Amino acid sequence: MDKTALERLGAGKYLLVTSYRKNGTPVSTPVWVVRDGDTLGVWTVADSWKVKRIRNRADVLVGPCDARGNPTGEQFPATAEICDQDVTEHYRELLARKYGVIGRLSLLGSRLRRGKKGTVGIRVSLEP
Repeated sequence: MDKTALERLGAGKYLLVTSYRKNGTPVSTPVWVVRDGDTLGVWTVADSWKVKRIRNRADVLVGPCDARGNPTGEQFPATAEICDQDVTEHYRELLARKYGVIGRLSLLGSRLRRGKKGTVGIRVSLEP
């Protein structure tokens, strides 16, 4: 695993996660990202298409991007895993710390709309 890539991606504001449809078509989505040890953590709506695609196929590409999902650097092969509620809660705490007031407001709005089980964390591990 490239430590510097992990550090750069974890420090960035947005991460472009490219997951794959059953027919192999790539679909890229910008998400907030936090570093959690040797992995990256992202947080998303539990019934989103990206979650469904990752459940079917765990290999993804990740890289830095802007808020609109335009890549701003090299994309790296990785493995994505849908997390349980404990890990998801841990990612929420890390996101609140990293993204400050905007992060906390987004998390609160999401919890009010969907409840705590309406979102999930996704653990992203860069390929060695």
